[in-house]
Amino acid sequence: MKAVDFFADRRDEWHTVAVSLAGHAQRVTRPGFDVEDLETARRNVLVFYGVGGIGKSTLSRGIAEHLVSGERHRSDWPVLGPEAGRVVPVRVDLSRDAGGDFESLMLALRLGAAELGQPMPTFDLAFQRYWDRNHPGEPIEAYLRRRTWFSRFPGTASLPGQMQSALADVAQAVALPGTAGAVLGQGVQSLVRALREHRHQVRALAECRRLADLLEADPDVEALSYYAHLLAWDLSRIPAKRQGTLLVLLDTFEDVGNRAHRDLERLIQRVVWLMPNALFVITGRNRLQWDDPKLEGQLDWAGRQFWPLLVGGAHEEPRQHTVGYLSAEDCETYLRERLTVSDQPLMGDRTRHTVTANSHGLPLYLDLAVMRFLDLYRRNGRAPEPDEFNLDFPALVTRTFRDLTPGVRQVLRAVSLLDAFSLRLATAAAGLDHDAPALELVERPFVDTDPGAPWPYRVHELVRDAVREADSTSEDRWSEADWQRAAQRAFDALEHEALGERTRLVAALRQGMRLARDHGLELGWLADAAFRYVEDFVWEPIEVPASAPATGEDGPAPGSPTEALAMALSAIARRQRQHRGQTADQLRAVLESGRLPESLRELPLYFLAECERDLGRFELSLAGMEQVVATGGRLTPTAARGLAHLARRMGRFPQVRTAAENLGPEGRRDRVLGDLWWSQGSPASACSSYAASRDEALTAGQPGEAALSQACLAFAAAFQDRPRAAEQIARAEEMLAGVSIRWAEVQTQIAGLVRDAGVAADLPQRAEEVARLAQESGLTSSVAYVRFAECLHAVVLDSPALCAEARSALGECVRGEEFAYLMELSHLMAGEETPPDLPLAQWLDGQTQVQARWAAIVDDRRREAAETRGEQPGGELHHY
Repeated sequence: MKAVDFFADRRDEWHTVAVSLAGHAQRVTRPGFDVEDLETARRNVLVFYGVGGIGKSTLSRGIAEHLVSGERHRSDWPVLGPEAGRVVPVRVDLSRDAGGDFESLMLALRLGAAELGQPMPTFDLAFQRYWDRNHPGEPIEAYLRRRTWFSRFPGTASLPGQMQSALADVAQAVALPGTAGAVLGQGVQSLVRALREHRHQVRALAECRRLADLLEADPDVEALSYYAHLLAWDLSRIPAKRQGTLLVLLDTFEDVGNRAHRDLERLIQRVVWLMPNALFVITGRNRLQWDDPKLEGQLDWAGRQFWPLLVGGAHEEPRQHTVGYLSAEDCETYLRERLTVSDQPLMGDRTRHTVTANSHGLPLYLDLAVMRFLDLYRRNGRAPEPDEFNLDFPALVTRTFRDLTPGVRQVLRAVSLLDAFSLRLATAAAGLDHDAPALELVERPFVDTDPGAPWPYRVHELVRDAVREADSTSEDRWSEADWQRAAQRAFDALEHEALGERTRLVAALRQGMRLARDHGLELGWLADAAFRYVEDFVWEPIEVPASAPATGEDGPAPGSPTEALAMALSAIARRQRQHRGQTADQLRAVLESGRLPESLRELPLYFLAECERDLGRFELSLAGMEQVVATGGRLTPTAARGLAHLARRMGRFPQVRTAAENLGPEGRRDRVLGDLWWSQGSPASACSSYAASRDEALTAGQPGEAALSQACLAFAAAFQDRPRAAEQIARAEEMLAGVSIRWAEVQTQIAGLVRDAGVAADLPQRAEEVARLAQESGLTSSVAYVRFAECLHAVVLDSPALCAEARSALGECVRGEEFAYLMELSHLMAGEETPPDLPLAQWLDGQTQVQARWAAIVDDRRREAAETRGEQPGGELHHY
């Protein structure tokens, strides 16, 4: 007897792929096709969408396997015609549990291109610069070996060598010593100048019109998405006899395109747009909405004018297709080939007809039917009768469930409560003391496996939905109390998982909150996990769909403590991507609901006070911070620091110093002192305090706090030491790449303004852009610092007109005492009397000493600006 994996039909879908590849190859080889054309509508997306269990992922895998050289080709799928040319498939599973991210997608594309055996110099230059910034000290080859996610790509072994070869060639062309380090370090500006001057040594690279601009851009994730343009350009330069089409298969797209925030979808769409010479095959549950103009603002290109073939009714390929159910003929073929004895079908004709009729063409039903048939055959030593399969899908799940051993049934019940699980989690949730039943369960076809996910196993959701109904009639069925105890065991087991690395903490929070909400469990360890989630500044989304939320005046209100906690954490995380006013409204709704226990109220209360501070609502922020301090809870040191920040905004500096002395490490004492010292005109002391805060956070394993302190250090360094500031800004950008702290990102840009004050002629224009970004996020302090940088610029240039304009803008940020000290400093550094109606700050050692220090800063900058006359506005200084 043979039981083999067999893929039935989808001949029409394969024909669509083949036609799309042939048409795509014709389009990209026509005269006039230009990968650098960013205006022409795109026709490089083929979409297959359909319900869960219909076989979309199997189709995606089948296409990739059929196209891989050396694989056993599908006998029922014809080979590609010569008009399609060489095709290199790159398949990426975008599901939440797959463990990939946008960076992984870009690496996968490059790994696919590596199979062509040709250099990709422009992409490799930019990507290696991104890599060195965001993965300092970690070679790409080591990263690829460590991440099993990449083991499926054949180009893993050859990619590092290709990239190093490209970098060495460029270094030699521009006469730089060494190889990669020289090109990507100080040599970047030399290379950019060579590209802009079209020097003959780099003439080939200079033909890529946007390479210089992308090399100069900050190498963050946004820039990484634009590097797709460079990869497309490199692919277009391959000699004709070696060219090939990248066929990029993006599976489980519903986990990208059906979220409240389309940040990842926007990046992926940008890649698709910038790579018109690659064909993208997207599979998911939902129709792709890129032709919908209502998504303008969420996506870069939204509307039928950009994606004419994604519009309903389009007839040309590639376009959007629903993945239908299998035909009766294909079901019969599958059932004949899946189980055989001496190459003859094990399942008789009548049984096949019965299974086919009841499956309605759903592939998952066929899988379950085959599994049940095989179990009955082994148990009874004969083929089961056809009436054993006269069942609809829930009934088939019920029968399949009953045929499992009692131990496996118990594990399946338990894991049906979980989105994903490991063997340890499954055994613990089932209340067993041995793993054998869990090991048997994960071999079943309805359990999907993804080794790269935090927990590698998950039960197909159609089966999960049917298991509880199936259990209601079994002999050893669980009572409601049994289900409740299983939920509690699973919840308790997740507590141990939450103690691991941050990805496990976040995943455990999501599953734990859903279990607690659905089964009315006490919050328990979720409270501690929530505080640990907010301790650092990484802010992964925490989304737990509400079961049936109550509705208040401002929208959905939490109906349970768990929903209140989920709503609070979600709002806190989203404040990095939305205006602080929206976050404040959501946190206020959580507090007003009264659902959170008293021990957790400080969590939304503190972040609400922080939002009020950012929005310029001083009194509300002050009252909130004082309430948190009065609780004596876990956020008391943080709120004490918040009070110090408020005092500094009011210019009450002795109060800040007193508060800082009582903060300790939990209250970030050194960062608060750094904030204090720069305002007194002592940037060197500020840098020392910020560096101590950064190093302390790194030692404690808190990358978010470390990045925040580094951003502050870059800002303080910019007042005194321009070359050092450039280094500190670069390091801040590196450290911020792995976290999400909007204020620190803006503060780093402000550091660039301070560094160039009095030197860069375009500073006012740059300042307006940074101020706009700050205003969009509701960051009033950031806007004030931008205006102060403009004042410094005007004073260094000794321009009364610019001074008046900058002070006018700064005056809009001043509310009574709040930020009045910045206005006072703008006069002190210029050697002017302060206006009589301006509230004066309480300086630590008097106004005279402060004025002398700030005047010295201005004098030093004037001397430095005089030494650099003749530089291009905003350009890098020759002595860096």
